Amino acid sequence: MPVATSGLCFDLSEDQAMIREMVRKFALSDIAPGAAQRDRNQEFPRELLKKLGELGLLGINTPSAYGGTEMDAISYAIAIEEISRVCGSTGVAVSVQNTLAQLPIYTFGSETLKKRYLPQLVSGEKVGAYCLTEPSSGSDAGSLQTTAEKQGESYLLNGQKVFVTNGFAADFYVVYANIDKSKGHKGVTAFVVERNFPGFKVVRKEEMLGVRASGTVQLALENCKVPAENRIGEEGIGMKIALTTLDSGRISIAAQAVGIAQGAFDAALKYSQERQQFGKPISSFQFVQGMLVEMAVSIEAARLLVYRASAQKDKGVKFTKEASMAKLFAATMAEKATSQAVQIHGGYGYTKDYPVERFYRDARVTQIYEGTSEVQMMVIARQLLGAA
Repeated sequence: MPVATSGLCFDLSEDQAMIREMVRKFALSDIAPGAAQRDRNQEFPRELLKKLGELGLLGINTPSAYGGTEMDAISYAIAIEEISRVCGSTGVAVSVQNTLAQLPIYTFGSETLKKRYLPQLVSGEKVGAYCLTEPSSGSDAGSLQTTAEKQGESYLLNGQKVFVTNGFAADFYVVYANIDKSKGHKGVTAFVVERNFPGFKVVRKEEMLGVRASGTVQLALENCKVPAENRIGEEGIGMKIALTTLDSGRISIAAQAVGIAQGAFDAALKYSQERQQFGKPISSFQFVQGMLVEMAVSIEAARLLVYRASAQKDKGVKFTKEASMAKLFAATMAEKATSQAVQIHGGYGYTKDYPVERFYRDARVTQIYEGTSEVQMMVIARQLLGAA
C-alpha cells in the first residue's frame, strides 16, 4: 500500500499500514482529548503508557524473547509520528521508553539485565529514563563528571544529571558515569539504576517551554549504591553505548518533529478553510496558500528522510549520517511549520484555545535534545569528510 502522504521509493507494507491505522486511531481516541490538559498541568502520561504497552508499542524494536514486538524501524517511526501528531509529550515519552531506556540493555546488557528489566519496560508496567546530560556536560558528553567507584560487588555513583525525560515517573534509569576521569571518554560506563537504590534522588521537576508533560527532571546521585551486575556491558564502553543509542534516538526525534509539524499543518489547513475574512475563507488567499504549500512540501521531505534513515537501520548498515540528516532537517522544518500554523491562525493561534501554540512550543526542543542541530551538522560533516 503506497504511503498516503509520500511517494518516491517508499511504500508501506501491509503490516506498516496496519500499524499506522491502529496508532492513529488510538492517538485520536485516547491521547488527543487530554493533550492540552496534560501540557497545562505537566501531567506525565503514565496510564497512556500502560495502554500503549498493551498495544505492543513500547517494545517495537525489542526482541520478542523479552516481550517485544520486534517490528521494523519504519513501523517505529510511523508510530512515533502518529502519536506526536496529537501530543509531542507522549511522543517523546514513548521514544525514550522504546529506544533510550531499552536499546542499551538489549544491545549491550547481560542476559540477567535483559530478563529483569526489558519485559517490564515493554509492557508499560515500569517506566524507563536515560541519564547522560549534566549541568556542565551537554554536547560534550565525554566530559561528564558523574563518577562510579568500584567497591566490592557494587559501584558508588556520585554526580548530577539534568534534562532527564520521563525522569519524574521512571522506575529504572540508564545512567552514565566515569570510572576513571583520567581516561576521559574511555572511562565512561553505563549502569541501570533503580529509583529505590540508596543515594538516588529526584531533585526537581523542570519547568519546560514545551513537551511539558514529559516529566523532565534533575537527579542527584549521592553515594548511590548500584550492584555490579547492573553495569551495562564492560567498563569503559559507555560512550560507544551512548552513541549507538543516540543514532537510533535521533530517528525517533526526527519522527516526532514530523508528527508535531503534521499536527500543526492539519490544524492550520482546517482553520484556513473555516475562517472567513473579506467574505471568503482565508484559504483562498495566495499568501495563506503559499504557507500551506511550503509546510506540506517540507513535511513530506522530512518524512522521507526519516524513512530513509529507518530503512538503512532495517538493512543493518550504518545509519549515523542518515539519522543526523533526518533529525537536522525535520527539527528545523518543524519549528518553521508550526510557526506558520500559528501565523495562519492569527491572534487565535497565540492563545491556548487552539492546539497550534502547543505544537509551536513542542517543536522547539527537537532542535536541542538528543544532540543539538549544531551537533548534527558536526556529525554529518565528519561522515562526509571521512573523519569518522
